[in-house]
Amino acid sequence: MTTNLAPDDAPATSLFPQFENRIYQWVSAEVQGLTDAQLDFESDRWEWSKWSIRRNLSHMASGDLRWLWNRWGKILFPQGSPKGEEYDRLLDSPFDRRLDENLYWQPAAILEKLVLGLDLCWSILSSETVGSLRSKELESPATGLFTQYPQLFSGGVRPVPGDTSKVYITLETTFLHRYYEFTTHLFNVQRLKRAQGLSGAVEIPQDGYWVLPEWDRSEA
Repeated sequence: MTTNLAPDDAPATSLFPQFENRIYQWVSAEVQGLTDAQLDFESDRWEWSKWSIRRNLSHMASGDLRWLWNRWGKILFPQGSPKGEEYDRLLDSPFDRRLDENLYWQPAAILEKLVLGLDLCWSILSSETVGSLRSKELESPATGLFTQYPQLFSGGVRPVPGDTSKVYITLETTFLHRYYEFTTHLFNVQRLKRAQGLSGAVEIPQDGYWVLPEWDRSEA
C-alpha cells in the first residue's frame, strides 16, 4: 500500500478509506453463516491454525482499541473521551490480545465491538491531515512487525536515540499496521475455512504482512 504521494494538507481519510466501511464488510462477510464448530476449528498442525476463526475475529475487534486508545490515547485525547470508560472496560480482558470471551463470544457481539473500534479509527482520521499523521509520533518497543518489516512503512519508524529497545512510530505507521493486521488475519480466516472445505467470501487485497515473500502462507 503506497501512501507517500499524498500532500500534507490532504485529509487523512484519503489515505485510509478502508476504515469507513470496507474493513467491516470484509470481516462480517467472512464469518456470516458459520456454525459454532466452523468458528471454533483449531489445530496444532500449523502455527496459523492455533487460533480459531472466532479468536481471529476477537483479535481484530480489539486491535483498534488496543492501539488507538490504549497506546495513542494520551496523545490523541489529552482531555479524555466520552467513550473512554467503555474502551477501558473492553480492554480489561483476561485473554491475550482478544476481547473477554466470557462476555463477547457470539459473532454478532464481537462484530459490534469491531464497529466501535473502526468508528474510533474513522473519527481520528476525520480530524487529522496527511501531514499530522506523519508528524505525530509514539514511543514503542522495538519488537513489533513494523520494526521487522520497515520497508512497509515508508520511513514511519525511526530509532530512539541512545535506546535500541525502542523506536518512534508515526500515526500513519500505526494505521498501516492496523490495515495490514486486518488483511493478514482475514487471510488466516480464509485458510481456516479452506482447511474445513469452505470457501473464502471476499478477495483480500494484496497488501500487508501476509504477502511478504518470507511469510508463512502454508495451507492445510
